[in-house]
Amino acid sequence: MPHIAVMMYPGRSEETKKALAHKIQALIMEELKLPETAVSVSMFDIEKEAFPNAMLNIPQENIVVGQKPVPIDLNQEEIAEFL
Repeated sequence: MPHIAVMMYPGRSEETKKALAHKIQALIMEELKLPETAVSVSMFDIEKEAFPNAMLNIPQENIVVGQKPVPIDLNQEEIAEFL
């Protein structure tokens, strides 16, 4: 506890992702006063086209920072209703 999952577009090296994961882990450890063994981080590469639908799997009330995702299969009218 806790586990942080990071979803991003593909293209970053494993070294870059690992460095980011360690920085996130260190920040969480510091802010929550937790040992390293208590904080885990995972990285997921999600294709750009699939990203909006992948975000829909996260309950909106759990997204604390960032914008509400819009499903990619909606037309303009449906997007306006969704927002």
